[in-house]
Amino acid sequence: MWPHVRDKIRAAIERTGLSSFADIEADVLTGMQLCWIAWNGSEIMAAATTQLVKPLSKVCVLTACSGYDRDRWLPLFAEIEKYAENEGCSSMRIYGRKGWERVLTGYRAEHVILEKRLGRQEH
Repeated sequence: MWPHVRDKIRAAIERTGLSSFADIEADVLTGMQLCWIAWNGSEIMAAATTQLVKPLSKVCVLTACSGYDRDRWLPLFAEIEKYAENEGCSSMRIYGRKGWERVLTGYRAEHVILEKRLGRQEH
């Protein structure tokens, strides 16, 4: 399925710049990350990738997500959360745009990423 969703995942990563597409692609293809697909019976509406990490306690990180008609597939996040809980994760994390906090129930901004551009900037 990866060839059918790789452009959606790449688009999500390019919007935020928070991850490396090559790293996520390699992780999906080797089984280190899972790829989740929202399918409406005739086409792929959305795709997301997750990775289980254990900084202190086990966490499921949504590393990328992209799609259209979000209201139709957003409820599927509950399945990813259920998977994470069954895997012993203490929480879910989303690496993405701040707007996710507005549309996902129970999620809140826990930390922030501060960024300062260095060097001469082109305008």
